[in-house]
Amino acid sequence: MLEGIVRESIGKQGTKALRRDGYLIANIYGKGLENIHAAFKENEYIRTVRNKDSLSFPVSVAGKTMNVVVQSYEAHPVTSKLLHVDLMVAQPGVVTHYHVPVVTVGDAIGLKNKGLIHISKPRLRVKAAIENVPQSIVIDVAKMDVGDSKLLRDIARVENVTFTDAERVSVLSVIKAK
Repeated sequence: MLEGIVRESIGKQGTKALRRDGYLIANIYGKGLENIHAAFKENEYIRTVRNKDSLSFPVSVAGKTMNVVVQSYEAHPVTSKLLHVDLMVAQPGVVTHYHVPVVTVGDAIGLKNKGLIHISKPRLRVKAAIENVPQSIVIDVAKMDVGDSKLLRDIARVENVTFTDAERVSVLSVIKAK
């Protein structure tokens, strides 16, 4: 479980001091909950997020344990070092928006014809309760050739989950390699 601390000062000086000490600045929020200004050791946070097996993961801040989902993050434009992360508490029964990763299955016919699989939407935005959100959206690309694409309307629907993007949005395609 990821352990964090509550930030006493939310100003610029306090933030810089925490970053110098190797902390990642975070905001934890949820529907009907008070915002928590927290900080996590950066290396521990990265290790936890990379090794998680579900969309939500547990964190402990000031003795309170909660399941959270990464909503957004901010990285340095040059060094790509994480600067800030927004974590939303995954409350059971509360319907809200989540970003679910897209996973491809199979070898596309177009790969043999000098094509590449281009995933234009690596994460799809869905609206559901956390217990109904799938870990990933699996798309079979075995029958796709160069020039073929999968739109959002071509993806199998998941029960109790609503896709919030337009039906005509391209999720992935097989393009010709240059």
